[in-house]
Amino acid sequence: MSAYDDKPWLALYEPGTPHSITPEFDNVVDMFAATAAARPDADAIRYFDGRITARELAELSDAFAAGLLDRGFRRGDRVAIYAQNVPQFVIAQLATWKAGGIAVSVNPMNRGRELELILRDSGATVLVCLENLYRDVAADVVPRTDVHTVVTTSELEHQTRCDPRLFAGVERIEFADTVDLATLIDEFRGTRPPTVSLAPDAVALLTYTSGTTGPPKGAMNTHRNVVFNAQTFRDWIHIDHDDVLLGAAPLFHITGLIAHVALSLLTGSPLVLMYRFDPEVTIETIRDERVTFAGGSITVFIALMNAPNAEKSALASLERVYSGGAPIPPSTVRAFQDVFGHYIHNIYGLTETTSPSHAVPPGADAPVDPTSGALSVGVPVFDTVVRVVGDDGRELPPGEVGELVTSGPEVVPGYWNKPDETAKALPGGALHTGDVGYMDTDGWFYLVDRKKDQINAGGYKVWPREVEDVLYEHDAVREAAVVGVPDAYRGETVKAFVSLRPGRSADPDELIGFCKERMAAYKYPRQVEIRDELPKTVTGKLLRRELRE
Repeated sequence: MSAYDDKPWLALYEPGTPHSITPEFDNVVDMFAATAAARPDADAIRYFDGRITARELAELSDAFAAGLLDRGFRRGDRVAIYAQNVPQFVIAQLATWKAGGIAVSVNPMNRGRELELILRDSGATVLVCLENLYRDVAADVVPRTDVHTVVTTSELEHQTRCDPRLFAGVERIEFADTVDLATLIDEFRGTRPPTVSLAPDAVALLTYTSGTTGPPKGAMNTHRNVVFNAQTFRDWIHIDHDDVLLGAAPLFHITGLIAHVALSLLTGSPLVLMYRFDPEVTIETIRDERVTFAGGSITVFIALMNAPNAEKSALASLERVYSGGAPIPPSTVRAFQDVFGHYIHNIYGLTETTSPSHAVPPGADAPVDPTSGALSVGVPVFDTVVRVVGDDGRELPPGEVGELVTSGPEVVPGYWNKPDETAKALPGGALHTGDVGYMDTDGWFYLVDRKKDQINAGGYKVWPREVEDVLYEHDAVREAAVVGVPDAYRGETVKAFVSLRPGRSADPDELIGFCKERMAAYKYPRQVEIRDELPKTVTGKLLRRELRE
């Protein structure tokens, strides 16, 4: 059954809210140009004590685009951006589009093999890179790729504070074989690149999947995808230029690209960047900058709760909090509300849906399924149809578990240079997400897990999420990840990896007993391993694959 058949969830929206939106711009360049023209002197980016206005952002990106074109950059060429959350990331993206190119986002945690894979797969000819990442990683990789221009920059630029908690030991580095970004911009300052016409279906971004289910693939997020979901965030969450956006998610990730960068470029809301996430610094930044909207993975909000400066008053300016990218235990939502007084609204999407495909409406609390204990990921956003299908491809009725298949303006047309992968994941343009879930009779959607993560314990099916949610109810548990491990008797059995809250204690037997009291006999973990930290991607997703290995 499709959520659009009866639309019972429409009552969840505020009266008068439109349920369909029309893209207002053909591309991201035109979108930002309108914003800069309307409020040229407003802050576009705040980076510690540094400020970049919309007018300055337009000038900086114009100059960089002109410099790229002067070095032989052509329409459709790719620029790989290998950096943390610094203003230069946004400048490089805008410049790439103004030069008619495609921006390739690279995880700054990637090492040589991973960086080389993305550079070679994308065919990037330009690499924009933090100086330390060039020295430590990229310098050895670039000669084996198509990159002919490397532009280096420093996280120390555009600010003077240089907080030692983040920048201890960081120094400027000069390279004979790279172009310094600030020098290049100075050379072309005041030059505007020729106007380029970018069609809505032109690829704006190549965003590489995290690789948790196999080798990374470059999702082709078009300008239409980006503009549409920037408007989705704006209209769903009610963001305007008076808001202040916290850039907590990594900018290379689809959440950061849309909920931070694109949303700011559309609305004119200042984007507050912090180089990299640190919970103490983040709390201070929210307080000092009077941040009104924060979005990020649930691990961000868990870290804030456990920070030594976690005080309710510090987050008093927050008006809307949304979390996606990883499952949210209901107990964590309650705990965050107890500490800071703010409800965390669930939001769900994938790289291939250009961020959100589902969200909890503002002002509504997501229901918790009484059987599984799962917190709803919300309802489909504007113009989006989501079907739940069985293994035979047929739609399932409410309450039955199957794969989520998503259609809408936010869905990418495919993967870069991978027609077979595109045909498999996007037959007929509908995205087969690989996520398993169901819809209730009121139209709320619930995720169960990734199809590949299901545990088969003696013929009984166990979803890791359900076990993890029970573990999160224990007051000593900070993070939990559950996997299936080989078992001589059951074939596979349930093992949990757990990290504990600061100052709390629990042993494996206690946690096993806690779950045993609350779950069917075949579900509770037979093994628990306590670790200081659990492995995660930079976006906060727990790496079950690494734990299994």
